Amino acid sequence: MSTDVLRLAEEQDAPAIAEIYAPSVTASVTSFELVAPGPDEMAMRIAKVLTHAPWLVLSRDHEVVGYAYASRHRDPAAYLWSVNTSVYVRADQKRTGAGRTLYRTLLSLLRIQGFYTAHAGIALPNDASVRLHEAMGFQPIGVYRSVGFKAGGWRDVGWWQLALRPRVGVPEPPLSLQEAKARADWSAALSNVLEP
Repeated sequence: MSTDVLRLAEEQDAPAIAEIYAPSVTASVTSFELVAPGPDEMAMRIAKVLTHAPWLVLSRDHEVVGYAYASRHRDPAAYLWSVNTSVYVRADQKRTGAGRTLYRTLLSLLRIQGFYTAHAGIALPNDASVRLHEAMGFQPIGVYRSVGFKAGGWRDVGWWQLALRPRVGVPEPPLSLQEAKARADWSAALSNVLEP
């Protein structure tokens, strides 16, 4: 029986996270990056995300097997309530429920912070990612046709969107990560029973 732990990422997770992410860069068109970031670059990315939103890791038997995070959708101030989300799982942990567990918890934490909309860009084709996002409630909203050139061809990116809360009235600014972490429902969301 494995021991699963969901928690916020830390700097020392960067090597494992970089290793999980690398095949998406080097062995597929899932990521539009051309060079896989190393641990130092990944540590900087984690620190940047954690100033605004959660970066979660799932560890099984003390090994990081997947991660999910949210980042700013765009910089202009009117986008304050929207985030982009991503999830990556180690190859040997796919189809184990790790991706759903990470995403379900990430989306709960984003709701606690007060974000209104989550977006996901998926390089196409990627049936597994599309299935995961749609299972989590994301709806397709459009496709950027031939938007990136990688692995010898032009690639499309589909966009999916999930409403995190009803849009009524004038929204309050989202809570900072520090403010959200002080809430009781934050700890409850992180300690949910893991389900496949």
